[in-house]
Amino acid sequence: MSTTPCTPQEALDELLAGNRRFLTGRRLHPNQDADRRAELAHGQRPFAAVFGCSDSRLAAEIVFDRGLGDLFVVRSAGHIAGPEIVASLVYAVTVLKTPLIAVLGHDSCGAVGAAHSLSDIKHGDPALMPIIGRLAPVVAEARRSGVNSPDAVSELHVRRTVEHLRRHEAVVAAIDAGVCRVEGMFYHLAEGRVRVVDAP
Repeated sequence: MSTTPCTPQEALDELLAGNRRFLTGRRLHPNQDADRRAELAHGQRPFAAVFGCSDSRLAAEIVFDRGLGDLFVVRSAGHIAGPEIVASLVYAVTVLKTPLIAVLGHDSCGAVGAAHSLSDIKHGDPALMPIIGRLAPVVAEARRSGVNSPDAVSELHVRRTVEHLRRHEAVVAAIDAGVCRVEGMFYHLAEGRVRVVDAP
């Protein structure tokens, strides 16, 4: 096991290496013992903040083969970046000095599928509107571009979320200083594979 990643590129490389271990069945299950638990009792320094969907099939510590204290995980259905989510990620960057934010989308996303299937957003379940309503703009953008696959919409949503986070003042400052990056990722449920999603 390598030392704790300190730079944005090292953090990204380690996430991808962990996913390769997960894919091949060669997981190391690092940092999951009593010594690690005791070590972290008085503080944490995660090397990546992973912002993903709440889907039960998308457990970041498992798909990236990591353990206690490695990842600062923030999740919401459809990875909707509301104020509390953004504040949590800013905390990771500014207080915990986390060098990487990874926005993790996935295929067969129920939230994106629900928004994509509605021809009129007003006819959706009112209880789900805080989620579906936030996805409506990216669904509309996809339709204008001729994109009809819910999975393609999910990937577009990852790109737009990355763009949104990269515009936050505190994140911009960290990016400009070279101490943080925001990257998009997409998880394929059947394969277990994560790939990087380029965003402008």
